[in-house]
Amino acid sequence: MTSHIERSHKIVLCGPVDRVFPLFTPIGETLWVDGWEPEFLHPHSGETQQGMVFRTVHGDETTLWACADWDLVGHRVRYVRVTPDSRFGFVEVACRKAIDEGTEATIAYTFTALNAVGKSYLSALTEDAFARMIEAWKVRIDAWLLADASAGSRHDWN
Repeated sequence: MTSHIERSHKIVLCGPVDRVFPLFTPIGETLWVDGWEPEFLHPHSGETQQGMVFRTVHGDETTLWACADWDLVGHRVRYVRVTPDSRFGFVEVACRKAIDEGTEATIAYTFTALNAVGKSYLSALTEDAFARMIEAWKVRIDAWLLADASAGSRHDWN
């Protein structure tokens, strides 16, 4: 079984980078991720900033997150995350302007298993499985962007 993995995948999204990048913040993800309900520990407002700490629960797994690097101007964020009964990891998202007013987003995960449960999780997260997961993000994000644009909405992200 695998005890450490690094995965990365690029997607091109159908909105400008200044509109897309905030969708990779904890508050932004509530707009397109079903069941994503972060509990903000610091700051309580949920404002994305270096040093923020939050918790998520999915099924019987609790994950603690911290924002290690936050670069709003450079469109880059890096989170540290630990699911204590399984794995420790980093999640990095970097966005840049793409052709036709789109945004190229590179999503990278690095995981280290903490036990047999973590090794099983990492072994299942093959390169193909990771690419399918991120491509599913593309579908949901693009659908949200198109619906939001049709509604004429504008969001105050932080």
